[in-house]
Amino acid sequence: MWNKNERKGKIGQAKGKIKQAVGDLTHDDDLKAEGRVDEAVGRVREAVGQTRRKAGAAIEKVGKAVKR
Repeated sequence: MWNKNERKGKIGQAKGKIKQAVGDLTHDDDLKAEGRVDEAVGRVREAVGQTRRKAGAAIEKVGKAVKR
């Protein structure tokens, strides 16, 4: 299940790809660059979310092992 950062990261990546496509169609280099930045930020945010989710799962697993 995705957490908030993963969802927002995916949305940011999609938004960036759309901006790049619109920039290509309109020959707007600034919009294309903005789209690349949005996509990169989205990838980073998604990676942070994945890392947090995995760390939380690992902590939960350790907690269950300690309770035994």
